[in-house]
Amino acid sequence: MMDTPAATPITELAVHECWALLRGVSLGRLAVWATDHPDIFPINFAVDHGTVVFQNGKGTKLAAALGETPVALEADGVDPVSGVVWSVVLKGNAALINSTEDVLDSLSLMLFPWQTGHKDAFVRITPSSVTGRRFRVAAPNEWWTQQSVALHASDE
Repeated sequence: MMDTPAATPITELAVHECWALLRGVSLGRLAVWATDHPDIFPINFAVDHGTVVFQNGKGTKLAAALGETPVALEADGVDPVSGVVWSVVLKGNAALINSTEDVLDSLSLMLFPWQTGHKDAFVRITPSSVTGRRFRVAAPNEWWTQQSVALHASDE
């Protein structure tokens, strides 16, 4: 029985690797500050020239994203064959895309919202930081939990 966490090697990803991974997915989670509490929403997004763009309608998510507080976007993936997991976190400021030219450019990004309704606002997140990591999923016999180190009654 192990009494310390298993050492699963974690690889910190270079920024260019983070962007490559983000380009390969379209679903992430947007973390915002909504009035007096944090909130998190699933979003469909697209990478666009070192930024992330998503489309949304009026509501809590849009209002909070466009507020004064920076936002965070997290996306991840796993290769079921190799068991390698990656996670990327992008932090920065979100702004409404206003110019006609930029809106028209955004239409070519192939954004596909999952939910119906008016999604006429295009939002661009300009990152102040992009970080990521990659690691292999640990086998269950390597997991460390409080129960794994707890005293157990004998088998008698």
